[in-house]
Amino acid sequence: MFSPFVLQSFGHLGDFWFCGAKRCARGCEMFTGLIEAVGRLKSANRSEGGAALEIGCPEWDVPLELGDSVAVQGVCLTVTSCDLTSFVCDVLDETLDRTNLGGKVSGDALNLERAMKLGDRLGGHFVTGHVDAIGTISAIRMSGRDRIVAVKCDPETLSGIVEKGSIAIDGISLTVSAVSESDFEVNIIPFSWEHTSLSARNVGDVVNLETDMLGKYVAKYLLKTSSKAGVGMNTLASAGFLG
Repeated sequence: MFSPFVLQSFGHLGDFWFCGAKRCARGCEMFTGLIEAVGRLKSANRSEGGAALEIGCPEWDVPLELGDSVAVQGVCLTVTSCDLTSFVCDVLDETLDRTNLGGKVSGDALNLERAMKLGDRLGGHFVTGHVDAIGTISAIRMSGRDRIVAVKCDPETLSGIVEKGSIAIDGISLTVSAVSESDFEVNIIPFSWEHTSLSARNVGDVVNLETDMLGKYVAKYLLKTSSKAGVGMNTLASAGFLG
């Protein structure tokens, strides 16, 4: 069971992670990491302080409305204008610099997911749309019909990734199959490969990463409590926990 500190923290998601939208219309939204559609970047109109991204998309079952939140490549953005087959989102320069959206060009495939509604099924895992870091695809290899994708990232981000844990890559909810000192791996089934922007990815491409939300809060809480109690690596080693 989580402590009151951990539970209370979920009411303040926007204080901890980077949000791509100039403003989230109804606060910070939640996603599942299950991609609903693959759109295409139509244009990126740069201006001082950011850009307006126009994104072409298939018709939604329920049309988009102004102020809706959409995860684009895993980045939570707010719809500022829309029609049946396209929409526009304003993006800050910081978002363009800290995610792979800044490197996208006209025609590039983009993963799209609308924010969850109360009562929706959670088929993936809790995804905030706030990118923690970017990673680089270091290898892609086949394993039967599946693909194994290795992603290299910075040590701090890698420390929050565990085998069999959840990770969002470009907004896609995936399970970590292996972790090494420099990268991690995920297994991609054919359906996910063919129905997301992953099919357009190659070795060397940059991807957006969002580590597991629950793990981040638990890690922060444990670090805080262990430091107060004076528990460190030496203490754990002397107690025999580190072999």
